[in-house]
Formats: sequence, C-alpha cells, structure tokens
Amino acid sequence: MNNLFKEHVKKAQNIIITTHIYPDADGIGSQIALCMALKSIGKNAICVNEMPLFDRYKYLDPQDVVISYQEYMDKPFTEIDLLIVADTNSLPRIGKNTQELVLNSKELLFIDHHPCPRELKSIHCIDTSMAATGELVGNLISDIGVEFTHPIALALYTAILIDTSSFRYPTVSANTHRLIAKLMDTGVRPPRAFNQINGTKKIGYMRLIGEVLSSAQTNESEEVAWICLNEEMIDKHKSDAEDTHGFINHLLILDNIKVACMFRQNGKSVKLSMRSADANIDVGVMAQALGGGGHNHSAATVLEGTLEDIVKNSIEKIQLMIDGSKD
Repeated sequence: MNNLFKEHVKKAQNIIITTHIYPDADGIGSQIALCMALKSIGKNAICVNEMPLFDRYKYLDPQDVVISYQEYMDKPFTEIDLLIVADTNSLPRIGKNTQELVLNSKELLFIDHHPCPRELKSIHCIDTSMAATGELVGNLISDIGVEFTHPIALALYTAILIDTSSFRYPTVSANTHRLIAKLMDTGVRPPRAFNQINGTKKIGYMRLIGEVLSSAQTNESEEVAWICLNEEMIDKHKSDAEDTHGFINHLLILDNIKVACMFRQNGKSVKLSMRSADANIDVGVMAQALGGGGHNHSAATVLEGTLEDIVKNSIEKIQLMIDGSKD
C-alpha cells in the first residue's frame, strides 16, 4: 500500500484531494494534512470539495488549501495528474459536481479505512484496521519522508480524535497512540485541540442534550438503547445539527448495552446512527441490513417514514440481529 502511494505521488504534479459531501473532521483533517504535506515536497496540490469549507473547520486550514468545486472551476488545472479521495471509497459520496473531475484525471486513488470489496482494496490505499483515515494519512505522510509540522499534526490529531470518539473505539491500537505521540511532539495539546473542534457551547446546547438524554429508552433486554431528536428541538434550543453527533456516545456507558442508537428526524426522513458497545456486535452489518453502512462499531442509515414507526421497527430488527449473533 505504501509503495502504491509513493508511486502515485512520484508520477503526479497536479494533485486534487477531495472528500465526501457534508464532511466530518476525519475527512477534512485528512485531506488538509495530506495537501500541506504534498505542497511541502513541491507538488501542485489543492483540496476541492463539493461545497465551501464549513466555518467550524477553517482553523484547520491555515494555508487556505480547501476550495469549493465552483471556486476551482474559476481557475481549473490544465491537467489533473492524480485525484485523491479521502475518507470514502464511493464516488457518489463526493458529490455530483466533484465526480466530474474524475473524468479529467489521469489517476484515481482512494485513501480510506471503511469496508470495501477486496478487489477495490487491492488497487487503492484502503486499510480497515486503521482507527481513522487520519491515522492512515499520517503513516503515508511519514512514508514519503515529510516531517510533521504543527498545522499538519493538528489536522491529523483532530481527524483521529473525532473519528474514534476520543480514542474509545476498538480499532484504536498501540500504533494509533504512537502516531498521536509524534503529533503531540509538534506542540499539539489535547485540551486545546478538543476544545477547538468541539467549540464553546451555549446554554441552549446544554438544554438540548438534557432534553434528549432525559427521554432515553431501552428495550426489555436493555441490550439496545436509543435517543430521539428532531429539527424542532434543535431550533428551540438555538443549536445546530452538527452539535448533536456526539449525543449517542452517552448511551455507551449503560449497563448491558450492546447497541446504542440515535434517531434524528429531518423532514420526511430519519437518520439512524448506531454504535456498538460489544466487540462481537457489528453495527456496520446491521446498518447494511437497514439500507446503510459503516464500520463494525459505528454506522448509520437514512430511513423514510414517521419517527415513531421507524423507531419501533428498527429496534425490533436490531434486537433480532443481536439474538441471531448469539446462535
């Protein structure tokens, strides 16, 4: 894999790095860190995303390497030698417009840690044993001889911090922490890095999380727990949907818990996020059975219907899948 990355980089001069639409910190941090590293060795690299960078991530981009597709089209490369897609191995996930860049690229390379077919994995930089795409990118940056600067390290640290829910997922390894140590050697400080990405919250955030958690429920076996929220709740407390992503992790401390769920209604659809609290339970497979996907410990799907019906049907199916895993 490392040699594959080196060969691609060696042959390419004009490099575009993108990530999935509505990106999280792992996608953003990974692409920014990789772009800064490639620029440091003389490559003409830029990050092009479907939409402009969210304000909450701009501190991770001190060199302004991230632009939107529309901005890129104002002054496109004459040739794209290499298009790198970070934190997904599905082209439809990078956005309708950004996909068009693939047609003008000499080479395409996925850098990711999500499950994929073996055939795809064999010709791309995909390693599902990595705790985050940021960990994989950190290793690739080291392999091409680039030393971590503080901006590169902060982007990678933040990517790994968020995608592991503060290092609590089972894919976090000793090697993950060895990389974290190298990143901290550049001056990255965990308290500040945590506060920067999570932001300073308003009182509305506290009231929202209080309302959501006070309605938490479990099924009879207490192996499945869930919380629900909708747009009205978020608006009432003057919060943002981005603030709710970590709510589900509060359920993981419950006794007997195997699968934690969060149902968030958005218009006529409901996003079901799932987390596994048991190494033997694969929520990625469960999410696939419900039309979505993800990791064995973190996954999601989007379902159509009323919140009440979706909660009832989903919890019943999840419990059946848990029972089936015991056979």
